Amino acid sequence: LMNSTEVLRTEHSWIQKTPGVCGGDACMRKTRIPVWSLVVARHLGASDADLLRYFVTPLTAADVEAALAYFERNRVEVEEEIRLNEEA
Repeated sequence: LMNSTEVLRTEHSWIQKTPGVCGGDACMRKTRIPVWSLVVARHLGASDADLLRYFVTPLTAADVEAALAYFERNRVEVEEEIRLNEEA
């Protein structure tokens, strides 16, 4: 059983890292949606409403808020994950 580590909690959502899931990158609560993917979509012009429609796993507005809060607090980490993904 892989243990998740909660790395940021907001009032209605959280971000977690789980070894072996998405390379251990920070993901939305109980999903395989990495924070960096939401950040990239946002940089490409997606609105919050777009993000809530784009992802197969239903996200909430609180999830988007948590992802952006995590990015603001961990900008270097997330930007490195984006860079590595773009190189892959």
